Amino acid sequence: MKLRTLLCCLLLFLVGSKSPQSLAAQEEEQASTSRAWIDEARLNNAASEPGNWLAHGRTYEEQRFSPLDQINRDTVARLGLAWMYDMGTTRGLEATPIIVDGLMFLTGAWSKVYAFDAKTGALIWSYDPKVPRSWGQRACCDVVNRGVSVYHGKVFVGSLDGRLLALDANTGKLVWEVDTIIDRSRDYSITGAPLTAKGKVFIGNGGAEFGVRGYVSAYDTETGVLAWRFFTVPGDPAKPFEHPEMEKAAKTWNGSWWEFGGGGTVWNSIVYDPDFDQVYLGVGNGAPWVREMRSPGGGDNLYLASIVAVDVDSGMMKWHYQTTPADNWDYTAVQDMTLADMQVDGVERKVLLQAPKNGFFYVIDRSNGELLRAHNYVTTTWATHVDMETGRPVENTDYNYQESPQWILPGPLGGHNWQAMAYDANKGIVYLPAMDTPFVYAVDTAWKAAGDYRRRAGTLRLGIEWDQITQLLLDTPDAPKARGYLKAFDPLSGEEKWAVEFPHHWNGGVMATAGGLVFQGNSLGEFNAYHADTGDLLWSSNAYRGFIAPPVSYMLDGVQYVAILAGTGGASGLMGDVGEVTENYRNEGTLLVYKLDGELSMPVPLHRNKLIPEQPVVSASTDEIERGERLYNQSCLACHGIFVHSGGMVPDLRMMSKATHGDFMPIVRDGLLRLVGMPAFGDKLADADLQAIYAYIVTQATEDRLEALEEKEE
Repeated sequence: MKLRTLLCCLLLFLVGSKSPQSLAAQEEEQASTSRAWIDEARLNNAASEPGNWLAHGRTYEEQRFSPLDQINRDTVARLGLAWMYDMGTTRGLEATPIIVDGLMFLTGAWSKVYAFDAKTGALIWSYDPKVPRSWGQRACCDVVNRGVSVYHGKVFVGSLDGRLLALDANTGKLVWEVDTIIDRSRDYSITGAPLTAKGKVFIGNGGAEFGVRGYVSAYDTETGVLAWRFFTVPGDPAKPFEHPEMEKAAKTWNGSWWEFGGGGTVWNSIVYDPDFDQVYLGVGNGAPWVREMRSPGGGDNLYLASIVAVDVDSGMMKWHYQTTPADNWDYTAVQDMTLADMQVDGVERKVLLQAPKNGFFYVIDRSNGELLRAHNYVTTTWATHVDMETGRPVENTDYNYQESPQWILPGPLGGHNWQAMAYDANKGIVYLPAMDTPFVYAVDTAWKAAGDYRRRAGTLRLGIEWDQITQLLLDTPDAPKARGYLKAFDPLSGEEKWAVEFPHHWNGGVMATAGGLVFQGNSLGEFNAYHADTGDLLWSSNAYRGFIAPPVSYMLDGVQYVAILAGTGGASGLMGDVGEVTENYRNEGTLLVYKLDGELSMPVPLHRNKLIPEQPVVSASTDEIERGERLYNQSCLACHGIFVHSGGMVPDLRMMSKATHGDFMPIVRDGLLRLVGMPAFGDKLADADLQAIYAYIVTQATEDRLEALEEKEE
């Protein structure tokens, strides 16, 4: 008894002697990082800090609405450039800056992280995670990154090659690093911004187009230790299910989907809801796209194209809603989700708003996943409507591409992609970067007949006729017109309040403000401010660079600023169709920050040389050139552009110099330029295949050169 008492006293002494020191150490740590100390208390009371932009969508609600009004309808004409920073890249820039206590944190291409003085633009630190440049081949849609999360004095970022890093917010030094990839033989990537809440950092992955299995991981923010992992599609049913939801999901799949991944990656939106203590996962498309290949015999294929509510502490599912059962079109539901309190049919509801790719805008009860509204927000031909009793879209059988090629709206770029929308709670209006993006879908019958859908590393195999997409585009008549819009949309009534149409579909993210303004950059190189009630253009700045990133606003020392990354890219940008601005100017990525009466001049990028040089003579038959076209579409198009027309993010192969022509095989086969991002293909394609690709490139360049010369003579 005496021994036990002695031990208890000793324990109390140790605890008592260490607690003040531990508390002091914690206070010292917080004090040293106080300029970047974001926690739930600050985020839940973000209304008291209108001058900061603390999270991806400013607050946990992700409404992307700034309460600042110094820049308003009366003053916006005075808006000018305050400072800028050359991001040193021609690749796409998609990040949302985080602004806290005078510091700005954001990411650029290749997952690089930057910390700036938000008032002066002085670079405080930068961190390069040194992503292997060969990893660009494993990312379907550019080497982009959509931003960081700042929490408890750390900056969290996901790297393109699948790592999650915690950096010291004051110094940029690495605190810890974990590998999020469960299978390094598969082509996983990360392009989305992490989410932090309740001592955890949440991150998903990309890679469905390359045949991976989707999941979201939650890590302890202090240590990097895995807290839980939620899989979005089932694995091999012969093995134990990781959690009960996978056993339920497996009943909705057929065939041997696990051999080629299944898809369901959560590559963008993850949102925390403090009202219900749950995170919402926006789940992506199936792999392959064609459902009869992925799951022969049918099935909804849970939880593809779904919104899944998961308990933040346990990682167990609370509810799900599937926007596109048995996804057949790459209709991801990873698009930004917004939380709001809204009166629906006379009842106050806590709702989730989303405009996923499939063209329908959803209003969902956050407490239980009940569907409250589903209005189409763009032209939708694949389905006629959403049945409100079943919650399922009613597919239009006239557009079944299983039998013959079909132009379908929306295409795989969606009616709305990852580009952020904004919500004004006072008006009940969403400001949405929408698109009409038609695509000709056709089943890859040869691949389907082969029945082996396993991946070759770094190659897109989607189940559709991607190899012959250029020929399909030429041979399939009556293509619908592609357009882009900024829309003011009522999610309850489905009414379009106003819309601004652009000549190009690929446009940028949106921010609304209490100044009665809606800000957006577009593919024309314009950064615009619109009247929030009418859509009238009130201010415009020519940046000479296309935009896809969303703007943010903040205030320092009584001055309101608006910041945005300029530099287009992403899926549409790489495929070469991004409008005149990138045809005429180099896509020189730049961080632009504006204020009233800012006096800096906009930097004009270098002009692009559009004169295609005379091409060497190639000895290749028509059949060889056609085979080269198919191989190019399969292995090269996703980076170097459709019909070999580069969007300006990576080199235009029609512009190769004589030296590059001479080094074509060492570059493409052997990886001569692998350190700058051009991987080797010698392990995937035979020399004869590479020579056929070369013949196609030269033939296409010759045709384009002759056409340009004829137009010049006219």
